[in-house]
Formats: sequence, C-alpha cells, structure tokens
Amino acid sequence: MGKPSGVVTMADVARYAGVSTMTVSNVINGRPRVGPETRERVLAAIGELGYQVNLAARHLRAGRTGVVGLAVPELERPYFAQLAGRLADRFDAHGLRIVTERTGASREGELDAVAFSRLRMYDGLILSVVDIDPAELGQLRTDAPVVMIGERALPSRFDHVMMDNVDGARQAVAHLLATGAHRVAMIGGDPGGSATMPALRAEGYLLAHTEAGVPVDPELNVRCSYGLRDGYDAIRALRDRGIAFDAVFALTDVVAMGALRALADAGLRVPDDIQVVGFDDIDEAAFLVPSLSTVNPGHDEMADAITRLLTAQLGSPGGEPKELVVPAQLVLRGTTKPSA
Repeated sequence: MGKPSGVVTMADVARYAGVSTMTVSNVINGRPRVGPETRERVLAAIGELGYQVNLAARHLRAGRTGVVGLAVPELERPYFAQLAGRLADRFDAHGLRIVTERTGASREGELDAVAFSRLRMYDGLILSVVDIDPAELGQLRTDAPVVMIGERALPSRFDHVMMDNVDGARQAVAHLLATGAHRVAMIGGDPGGSATMPALRAEGYLLAHTEAGVPVDPELNVRCSYGLRDGYDAIRALRDRGIAFDAVFALTDVVAMGALRALADAGLRVPDDIQVVGFDDIDEAAFLVPSLSTVNPGHDEMADAITRLLTAQLGSPGGEPKELVVPAQLVLRGTTKPSA
C-alpha cells in the first residue's frame, strides 16, 4: 500500500501496517496487548509515514493540557531560573511540562497568572506571591490546583511552600559575629517591614545580633534592589559615607557578587579585611574567587515539596491545604573565616 498524502492519521498507520486502529493505539500507549512482531510492524509504519501523536487533542479529551504554569517575579534572577530547572526535571518525570511566565512582582501580573490557569490553559499553577493582597487572593475563583510560594501570609485555602528566611539569615549573621565581626553591614534589608523577603531576612539579622549581645547600628543597613549593580553601589555608598564595617550580609547572592567586586576595587581583601555572606546558594556561588559563603534555602527540598503537593492535587482534588516551611542551611566557603 502506498503512503498517504497530507496529514497522516492513526487509521493511515493501521492500513499501512495491516492492523486495526485499536492495535495502533495499544502500541502508542504502551499497552501489553500486542505481540512483538506486530509491535515492530506498527512502529516501522509510524516511522515510515512520519505519524505524530496529537498530544493536544489527547489532553483536551482527557480534560488535561499536560502543562503546569510557574509564575515568578522575574526570569533574570538566577534563583528563579534554577528553581524552574529543578521543577522541570521533576514534573517531566510525571509526564508534565513546565511553562514559566514573569509577573513583574506586580498585582496585575499575579492576577493574570491565576486567570490564565482558570481558563484551563494549565493543569495547575505554581505562583510566587509578592504584591497581590492576601484578602483579594482568597476571593479568587480557580478550579485549577494551585501551590503558592513566597513569604507572605496567604489564605489557608491554598497549599503554600516557604523557605525559612529568618533562620537562614540568623545562621549567616551569627557565623559572622562568632568569627570576630562586630559591624556587619546588611545590604537590601527592610527592618520593620511587612512579611516579605527583605523584612524576614532583616529579622534574622537582628535576631543574630540580639543572641550575640552585639548592638546594631542602623547606618549599617543599606536599602537597595537586588541586582549586581545594587550590591556594588551599596558598598560604595557605605565607604563614601565613612561608615566602618568588617563584614557584609547580602540578602541575595547576586547582591553579594556586586559587593565582592566593589570590595576588590577598593583594595579590600575578602575574607581577611571584610567577610561576606550571601543568600540563595545559586550555582555560580561556588565558582567565584573566593567562593561565596551563602545560605542554601533548601532548593531540592522546596522543589520536591512543590511537586508533591501539586501532583497530589492533580490526582485527588479537594484535599486539606498544607503549609510547609523548608529549613535553610549555611554553606561556608571562601568569603568567611572559619569558626574559632
């Protein structure tokens, strides 16, 4: 029989291989109802005709798209890029694809992500919450499974996975103080702020000082954004103002990288003159010179928890929402002194 022209269908494959369409379906879906010779003949026909399974139609018939949405504040930050990679690996094992979108850390962007999932473009949504009001979030209607990530207090109707920002920051600053630092600059903190990443990590910074009995100089905190230039400019600002410091706690590794460059440009040695600790343990941290001491917020544990919660919702909707806090761990490298 000659090859069909136009789009090849399952019926074309069946006719070409001399079998029923049900047999072709069994082969495609891996059902153990087909003998080895027949299976080989069907697979050969699929290859020769160039038949492609219409996954979109299959998912729609099953009420699924096979896609999970990941909505994060920005795509440029290494932390979110690496989180996306970890989640993609894990969901791939469940036959699901990850689509990543940027919310811009704005209320509108976060609402749009939820609305997109409500339109059933996603089977489920992972949303990093930054700006949307928790009360407004609690009133949203969505049938799609949702897992929230982020530091804010959120409605109990959603599964929520958080990193331990307070204790992670406390560990970092406690180590600096234990190794002889007395004036630890904090870059990017927001003492007294609401339950956001900058506020919670600042809380850990203050807690470490309280536990060590070391007073805090408010001038050592530099508010800034979280890019390389921000870390660089923060160190320059401290030096320009004549504020003495012997250690730096940067709220992210990217900020710490900018700070390291500014210290090098100023002729200061790390860790001999100034110690530095970051937060996030991004992949690049271990490859800096010197390698960056930082806080690992539990990357793998967080990705595992998110995957476990969302796939559980997909398999059995309507379960009791869960809130999980993933522990953080200090990773000591070359930018800090060893403990006494």
